[in-house]
Amino acid sequence: MIIRSASFVTSSARIGQLPAPEYPEYAFIGRSNVGKSSLINMLVSRKGLAKISGSPGKTQTINHFLVNESWYLVDLPGYGYARVSQKMRDQWDKLFTSYITLRENLILLFVLIDGRHEPMATDLAFMERLALNGVPFARVFTKTDKLSATAAEKNRAVHDSVMLRTWESLPPTFVTSAASGEGRDRILDYIDETMIFFQRGK
Repeated sequence: MIIRSASFVTSSARIGQLPAPEYPEYAFIGRSNVGKSSLINMLVSRKGLAKISGSPGKTQTINHFLVNESWYLVDLPGYGYARVSQKMRDQWDKLFTSYITLRENLILLFVLIDGRHEPMATDLAFMERLALNGVPFARVFTKTDKLSATAAEKNRAVHDSVMLRTWESLPPTFVTSAASGEGRDRILDYIDETMIFFQRGK
């Protein structure tokens, strides 16, 4: 897929504020500070489209971007550690649950995982929650440029092994680096290939 345009559409703090579901939608989520904004900017080749911050919990709303005038890229609030109140976390969780269960044009959720770390219970529990809700998702390992190729591959093997203890098979998986652009074409091609599911549902 060639990215010809990418523009911010709206930020939504409530489900009723979401844009009309007229385009297929691909959402990105991960633990706070996993490199989500950097990955989004890399995918669309637009520095600053998604705001980058060193402070966990920067994204506090559901942010929609229209890509190629044909599909929505959605930046979701992170989960896990964030310097926000418990009340705010509860609000995010309620909003997210409503989003994944009610958003009819959501094709896939990309779950970002920091490729430098061993499997975290928070990530595993989150993916299990998606499965229980019947939400299609893919894993995206980020920041792989921070490790040697051997170390990164070994770490991913550990992730696979831990997940397969309770899963019958692994979800689609992508390895990325916002710095080098690794994984960009594979993710965009996958998005292009799966848009047919939206067409069939119309």
